[in-house]
Amino acid sequence: MQIGALIRRSALYYGDAPCLIEGTRVMSFREFDAATDRLGNALLARGLNPGDRVGVLFSNSIECLIAYYAVAKAGLVRVGLNTRETLDNHQYKIEDSGARAVIHADIDGVVAEILIGEAELNDLIANGPAGACAVDRALDAPYRLGYTGGTTGRPKAVTLTTRGELAEISAFLMDLVPNIKAGDTFLHAAPIAHASGAFFLPSIARGATSLVMTKFDAGEFLALAEHTQASMTFLVPTMLAMILEHPQCASAKTALHTISYGASPIAPALLERAQARFGKVFAQCYGQAESPMVITCLGPDEHHRVGSCGRPFTFVEACVLDDEDRPVPVGEVGEICCRGPQTMAYYWNKPEATAQAFRNGWLHTGDIGRMDEDGYFYILDRKNDMLISGGYNVYPREVEDVLLEVDGVLEAAVVGLPDEKWGDRIHAVVAGRADLDPEALLAHARERLANYKRPKTLEIWPALPKSAANKILRREVRDTCIAAQKNAKA
Repeated sequence: MQIGALIRRSALYYGDAPCLIEGTRVMSFREFDAATDRLGNALLARGLNPGDRVGVLFSNSIECLIAYYAVAKAGLVRVGLNTRETLDNHQYKIEDSGARAVIHADIDGVVAEILIGEAELNDLIANGPAGACAVDRALDAPYRLGYTGGTTGRPKAVTLTTRGELAEISAFLMDLVPNIKAGDTFLHAAPIAHASGAFFLPSIARGATSLVMTKFDAGEFLALAEHTQASMTFLVPTMLAMILEHPQCASAKTALHTISYGASPIAPALLERAQARFGKVFAQCYGQAESPMVITCLGPDEHHRVGSCGRPFTFVEACVLDDEDRPVPVGEVGEICCRGPQTMAYYWNKPEATAQAFRNGWLHTGDIGRMDEDGYFYILDRKNDMLISGGYNVYPREVEDVLLEVDGVLEAAVVGLPDEKWGDRIHAVVAGRADLDPEALLAHARERLANYKRPKTLEIWPALPKSAANKILRREVRDTCIAAQKNAKA
């Protein structure tokens, strides 16, 4: 099956029911199918050929989703771009992918052979050639290029296929949101260009309405969820913390029966607060750009497994391997690896990096973790983020989770600063309420952590630097702290 066929089938099944809502605008399933046909036909008429790469650079909007799936219907390869990134980031990805065209929200400075801004896009959606746009491509041909977070260097493009996309949709419908159905409203509060967009095709396949927030704001989220009685959403942990801190959170009468979360680890204390407010409605998914959103999942009735990211999705295999790629015993620590139809085909134009990621048939995630006797996985941290202080291994996430237990702490990053005595001196940076007390935070850490894991120093910042995918950039935090340390000595 091609992705366009899935959209056409939903137009047949659900017709004039609302497919997309953004503010006062409503688009039915039938209208969405026709709009993506017109734009897809228009893109081919502009001289683009199946297999050509096309960047889509839009924030959350109906037009963004039309562009995504018009590109798919035309057999073009979408290049993932995110409006939260810089022009340099955009241009790097456009050039790295060899994108011939960019559909964009009038972003100044973008360069490509074919540029389609908002006015032209709206004209093509309204007036492009009618009729089905249905270019068939091999299931294992590139479908879209998604970029890694770039936390350890320039982002790499992961090549994702139609087969992989169908596997991701199937995994969601089977394991993560099996209860999604016609009549549900999925509230897209997180960026569609990142994780929230993965829920659109499962929604359209089951006849659920997608309600689009153009920009996240905790108060607006609560108001919109209450006004529309949205039943499902996806949030990253930072967004969830902001919602819980909002003064209207306690009184908002929401109807959310499923809150999926992922993209970064969640602190047990934050999850406990969230369940106390919204109930046992949380479903976690663990994945990465190379295996988008699909490695393990933890259902609402499994959250008593504190700290677990769940068991593998039905059609995914996962294991824990040592540095020699040998399985480790149950309960021991190693690198989490996976395989299945959802993984990337390869890194675009990077055969050496591909060979390093896929060893002995397994995708190596770079995440350190363990598996318990019941097959549940636990992520400790990124392999490259582990610190060695006084000869002991320290996983920053464990320390961050303890700091996040303190009321008013919304974000935390733990880094190692160079130290002649300790090797890595454990240093913490937190953000949250204005009345946070550094000494009280250090005292809390002393009560909860072994001596070698305790932060020696702590700073409070207004906010922590984050990637376009809303992940805290520990490397940037560390670089800033080291620079400040050097300036203080100068």
